[in-house]
Amino acid sequence: MDELAHEPRLDAAAMKAFAHPLRLRMFSVLSNSGPATATLLAQRLGENTAQTSYHLRQLERHGLVVEDANLGKGRERWWRAGSFSMRKSADAATAPVEAMLRSAMVEDQAATLQAWLSDDTAQEEWVTASLEQSTTAILTAAELAAMNREVQDVIERHTSEGTGREAALRAQSDGLRRIRVYYDGFPLPQE
Repeated sequence: MDELAHEPRLDAAAMKAFAHPLRLRMFSVLSNSGPATATLLAQRLGENTAQTSYHLRQLERHGLVVEDANLGKGRERWWRAGSFSMRKSADAATAPVEAMLRSAMVEDQAATLQAWLSDDTAQEEWVTASLEQSTTAILTAAELAAMNREVQDVIERHTSEGTGREAALRAQSDGLRRIRVYYDGFPLPQE
């Protein structure tokens, strides 16, 4: 399948850097809560600022976090979660790290979705706007690749509209909320 143009792909070095438990937790906080400084991350995670600062730099080296220059003042550095894709590989050398990373990502996805589904205070407009869907179809590999590209284009088009809205979100204006999109398109195991 062609590489999705929108998302950088994690290579072996990036996977190894990302697989650290604190880095995974930091990425999750940045993804769920939005940009933060090393100090804010340290407070949220019960760590010290030197630790979170070090791990942010490691994540930055691989594009897993990026500095949000629109939020920083002076020497203050704000970080946001980067965007990436990860595909199953046949590389036996990275298989254990890849398996651990995928497991952590699936656990985070399940916990995030469960938190939404358990939220009894959700406003009706957000409940109506949300979607949890599972579809099974019979396709060729080429059809699956085409569908994935088209869906990725739609996701990119809609999520790019949110770029630069962090300040408005923090001011809680215009009915904005941070949203999460999970999309997986893959073949089921053969019987």
